[in-house]
Amino acid sequence: MGQWKQKTLTRKNWMAFTGLFLCLFLVIHFLGNLQLLLPEEKAHLQFNYYSHLLSGNIIIKIISWVLYISIIVHVVYAIIIMLTNKRSRDLKYHYDRRAAVSKWYTRNMGLLGTIIFIFLVIHFRDFWYVYKFGALPLDAQGNKDLYTLVVAVYSETWYVLVYVLCMVALCYHLMHGFFSAARTLGVYHPRYVRWIKVFGWIYSVGISAGFALIPIYVHFLK
Repeated sequence: MGQWKQKTLTRKNWMAFTGLFLCLFLVIHFLGNLQLLLPEEKAHLQFNYYSHLLSGNIIIKIISWVLYISIIVHVVYAIIIMLTNKRSRDLKYHYDRRAAVSKWYTRNMGLLGTIIFIFLVIHFRDFWYVYKFGALPLDAQGNKDLYTLVVAVYSETWYVLVYVLCMVALCYHLMHGFFSAARTLGVYHPRYVRWIKVFGWIYSVGISAGFALIPIYVHFLK
């Protein structure tokens, strides 16, 4: 029993650490994407230069590999914990009263995570894969013209709608994940719980709404 609890705690710790790293990456990624909101001519050249700078930097490449590994570890441990918890509930309870004591998004983290993972696969395919292996034209400065690709993709209404819906899923996923990580790492102390909740809400809503507004802005104003 003790060994089982230790394994569960280890998995939750990995979930917490990788989740917090992904939260940090989201902030950095969002700040880079804010360049898309600049006036068109400036945004075109600056965003392409920024993308080129990232693709040729060894430090960024290392961080990218850490990112890929973190996503895989986070997903794998999420699946293991979800299946373990389901088996445990099936064995211990005949009547599930979680709906009375927990938020709906807490009970549906598996569904929210699946939506986000599918979104990531599509997002990587449409941008990262095309940038790395596609035949993008070059801009006036000789950099791959990722900006034009972004504008073309976000010109599709259905894509923007799906993007926004996925950001709603991300928001709820972040809210639960942030509080869960705080508990797992032992910082969810009664003295600080109010501030942790406030920060978690501001971060989750702010980062998700920020990402959602970018394709909307590009769709209507570019």
